[in-house]
Amino acid sequence: MKIEKLTDNKIRIIMNIKDIEKNTNDIHTFFDNIMNSQNLFLDILKKAEKEVDFHTEGCKLLIEAFSTLEDVVVFTITKYSSSETKSSATISSLDNDYKRKLTVKRKSNTPTFENAIYEFENFDYFCEFCNSISKIENLNINKLAKKIVLYNYQSKYFLVFKDINFKDTYIHKVFNILSEFSKFQNFSANFEYKLAEHAKIYIKNNAISKGIQYFV
Repeated sequence: MKIEKLTDNKIRIIMNIKDIEKNTNDIHTFFDNIMNSQNLFLDILKKAEKEVDFHTEGCKLLIEAFSTLEDVVVFTITKYSSSETKSSATISSLDNDYKRKLTVKRKSNTPTFENAIYEFENFDYFCEFCNSISKIENLNINKLAKKIVLYNYQSKYFLVFKDINFKDTYIHKVFNILSEFSKFQNFSANFEYKLAEHAKIYIKNNAISKGIQYFV
């Protein structure tokens, strides 16, 4: 499990299915009945307080959950003061220490991987991703997609995949690791054009293999 502080009021939690199954018997139950997962969220909130100084006592929370791959789940937790919260559904008191209301929103955001764009907060995250990928034995990175380009745009880095090869044995494992270091962006031709027009091409092609070669 990885916890990232996006803003003072928002964090992102990236979890593998194994992380969730440690706390629930059935992953489908976890999504279909969020009430069964209160203890898990309490543990996450307490960990977030300790690791990223994200305090939620006295606040209402919006929890969004979506899957980027079949074995990776991403939660975004946003806190609001009582006057800011406009909720349509709530869950009351979790326990004696965390009595608050939760607004839960589930959304499906599984991308169609023919083309995809992933956003890295900084270049170090891209290097960490390359380091993790380099440890996969027998992986031919250049076969993952027809074209993989890394752009630098507005202080962030965007990895663009064109014509992803679903037949590759390691494709899901690679995107699983990718989701731990970056944020999936819904692919659009307009955004790709904006990157090509206005962003700096940091690595023109074979961006992952070149990243491993030069930065790992």
